[in-house]
Amino acid sequence: MPFADRLNNVETSAIRELFKLLGKPGIISFAGGFPDSAMFDVSGIQEAVNAALASEAGGALQYGATEGYNPLREQLASFMGTKGVAGLKPEDLIVTTGSQQALDLLGKTMIDPGDKVIVEGPTFLATIQCFRLYGADLVSAPVDADGVDTDRLEQLIAEHKPKFVYLIPTFGNPSGAMLSLARRKKVLELAVKYQTLIVEDDPYGDLYFGDAPPPSILSLSADVPGSRDFIAHCGSLSKVLSPGLRVGWMIAPAELLAKATMCKQFSDAHTSTFAQATAAQYLKAGRMPATLANVRKVYGERARAMGDALRRELGDAISFTQPQGGLFFWARLTGANGTVADGAELAKRAIEKNVAFVPGAPFYAKDPDHATLRLSFATADVAKIEEGVKRLGQAI
Repeated sequence: MPFADRLNNVETSAIRELFKLLGKPGIISFAGGFPDSAMFDVSGIQEAVNAALASEAGGALQYGATEGYNPLREQLASFMGTKGVAGLKPEDLIVTTGSQQALDLLGKTMIDPGDKVIVEGPTFLATIQCFRLYGADLVSAPVDADGVDTDRLEQLIAEHKPKFVYLIPTFGNPSGAMLSLARRKKVLELAVKYQTLIVEDDPYGDLYFGDAPPPSILSLSADVPGSRDFIAHCGSLSKVLSPGLRVGWMIAPAELLAKATMCKQFSDAHTSTFAQATAAQYLKAGRMPATLANVRKVYGERARAMGDALRRELGDAISFTQPQGGLFFWARLTGANGTVADGAELAKRAIEKNVAFVPGAPFYAKDPDHATLRLSFATADVAKIEEGVKRLGQAI
């Protein structure tokens, strides 16, 4: 088949391939990035479905505007207001089919083959694949426990003059890192100084376990004159409400939103109006704060259990920073005392012990660190976490 040349730039997701191995009986998986389905507010979503059909069945079941179902846009603007984004109007955002579609729309509207795009190293695997599909030449900016190294980021922006910079500042996937307040302000200053678009992907920002994280880059843009014109913010209900609804959104300058809306028309006409109406009714009912409190409590307990188990079972064979939110541990094998120092090799041994995780190398756009790995604590309870990490210790 005469496939498009752009497909030569991408390959099947290493994570999706790993899932083929997870059908073994008794396996404990730390591999996925899914929320725990046991914590979905099924009764609340059912009430929202009923309310959507009772209040406006025609609107919920009919074709809709590409920009999004207006009652949902109103609710999302209000939701973002509770997170410090003042003065947001419904027309300042479009609804997308998950935040993944927002990234795809950014690729379609912004990237020409050969364009430089700066991403974190490591970063979300699907972002690497998406931007490469459109021909981006990805440049990797290093990340530590406080998020992207902004001094190095400035050097890379000055050198490469990228079309945009893509960041997951709050509990990143896979890094789990939280960009410090000082660095967030520096990012905004860089956006203005170099007239460079900053894409803030924020699917995990509400999943904090203790103190709330610093305000979003979008929210802080009010403090840095001119920076709002260079911020695109991608949000999602997938990790906090339900991935199956496929409801995300993008807040961006009007010119970018217009181009993205045009491209979305060609892709799917609009995100499911039924899903949008359901999400709108859920937010309107005021159930989100209780839902967030519950998932924060449960995920926080699981994160602490995994950290304790890793220290107990693997000791100095592994190093990591305890995550303060999100769904992931990002760890590095040290090779101490002759233990395994390669994430892919440990993954093979772990499967034999009936435990799975994702090696870290695929999360790098350039120069992968093969000693790294990602572990998700989201879908395993404390007992399974402790048993799974025990098996991991036996594999190392």
